[in-house]
Amino acid sequence: MLSKKNKELLKKQHYSIAGKHSAVQICRWTKKSLVDEGFCYKQKFYGIKSHRCAEISPSAVWCQNKCLHCWRSIENTQGDEIPKNVDTPDKIIKECVMGRNKLLSGFGGNEKLNKKKFKEAQDPDQFAISLIGEPTLYPYLCEMINMLRKEKKTSFVVTNGLNPHVLSKMQKNKCLPTQLYISLNTPNKKLYDKWHRSSKKDAWKVFNESLDLMRKLKTRTVIRMTLVKDLNMNEDMVEDYASLIKKADPMFVEVKGYMSVGYARKRLGYEKMPNWNEVQRYAKLIAKAIGYKILDGHEHSRVVLLGKNKKDMKIKKV
Repeated sequence: MLSKKNKELLKKQHYSIAGKHSAVQICRWTKKSLVDEGFCYKQKFYGIKSHRCAEISPSAVWCQNKCLHCWRSIENTQGDEIPKNVDTPDKIIKECVMGRNKLLSGFGGNEKLNKKKFKEAQDPDQFAISLIGEPTLYPYLCEMINMLRKEKKTSFVVTNGLNPHVLSKMQKNKCLPTQLYISLNTPNKKLYDKWHRSSKKDAWKVFNESLDLMRKLKTRTVIRMTLVKDLNMNEDMVEDYASLIKKADPMFVEVKGYMSVGYARKRLGYEKMPNWNEVQRYAKLIAKAIGYKILDGHEHSRVVLLGKNKKDMKIKKV
């Protein structure tokens, strides 16, 4: 199902292919955690363990959008729907874990390696279903999340918000992930169309339907904003962002600076990366406009966490 070209491209980028349409990769923070050189903001904010977090995608090269800031090779997108005869959730998870462990095997000889963490890393207990592609295009996402929950594993799903019917189905069938994200990168339809270059008709309208739905979802909810200097973080955009965020009424908002990595470097250069002070400043403006508090921050990742209550930050056991 993955084209030969995309398989070769993903392998070159240090992904491990899982089944016919999925992939897994080792996050830089997993690597750092294994040698006790730090951990990701998701551990700092929410309490998950970086060394036990598996970043996977059940729809590696399928997405409705071709976003300017995306690090993947959007030119090689294979469409906005995964073809039929998809792999089962257990096959995907099993092969992702196997592929991840194979990618991790090279760390065994590192003198700085924390051996206890390395052993624990072989059995990930957190799955970030967000790596590349749009996860809600995978038709058995509900079953995948339920399977992970039964195994006492947490799951994060990051969506572009263009499949509100999937979110409704997940709510109805009680298979929402531990934490659901919707990416919010533009304050209005004009910039949305220019930024996301979506293949979906009425994408802005459908996206807003997902924001309306988010406030009703019975799980932890997060709006993630990716800020690009001189493009989507102007001061006159704050009120429009605030209106959209208030509509979704999430538990948290992550205000994150764009990083010029992967294929995004060809579309947006390093000069478009806001510095830590600029991210903090904009986060303060957003926080004031929506009535949230600044709960935490992670300077290295240039991300500020906004929310209503600090006591809700850490994830309780599944």
